[in-house]
Amino acid sequence: MTEFGLTDKVALVTGGSRGIGAAIGAAFAAQGAKVILASRKQDALDQTAAEINAAGGDAIGIACHAGKSDAVDALFSRIRDTYGRLDVLVNNAATNPYFGPFIHAPESMYDKTFEINVKGYFLMAQQAALMMTEQNQGGTIINVASIEGLSPSPMMGVYSMTKAAVIMMTKVIAKELATAGVRCNCICPGLTDTKFAKVLIDTPEIYKHYVENAPMGRHAQPDEIVGAALYFASDASSYTTGAVLTCDGGSSI
Repeated sequence: MTEFGLTDKVALVTGGSRGIGAAIGAAFAAQGAKVILASRKQDALDQTAAEINAAGGDAIGIACHAGKSDAVDALFSRIRDTYGRLDVLVNNAATNPYFGPFIHAPESMYDKTFEINVKGYFLMAQQAALMMTEQNQGGTIINVASIEGLSPSPMMGVYSMTKAAVIMMTKVIAKELATAGVRCNCICPGLTDTKFAKVLIDTPEIYKHYVENAPMGRHAQPDEIVGAALYFASDASSYTTGAVLTCDGGSSI
């Protein structure tokens, strides 16, 4: 079981103030990692970090807009100054501002979705990989995509496109950086009980469609995605890179 430990590892979790990101941050801290939580709102980050610290963990929050290169640069400059290293990046921040048919999607909504869901992951992964390789220390990058990146649902087309891009980004990073000791893997959650997915869970016809197509017949809780992240972050997955792991109750079968 020590293979799953993260003692003294430094881990950055984007979208870390709530939902899946907060659950992953708490789990990493419980396994001994020093955790940096990032999202756009400092007050929410501070609250989540305080909860982790009260439970005996080590966490801080740093506000950052993942889709803005200057903000990402500032985040990694602070990580470098404070910790001098980064061992784990969890790309989890995401948005879905448009819910509707592809043909009517406004350009502004397309731009906003790709800025956070794809460009944000790209910028974070670039900076993390540079930090992981510059001292020949290696590391692991975990991209949280979605089963929407494997098979699109009605009214989710633009979001699905971004998540498909994340899956391919994962494979590119894994192939290019394997010899540098950097692994990159992808988690594809199904419908999960977060504020982000609340509109889907609370819309009866959409929720009915989901549970009817999920063999387990229910949605997930954020804690149920944590095990996959812990596996990819730890030495337990030392020979795993470029993998795409679904956590979806069987709905993608």
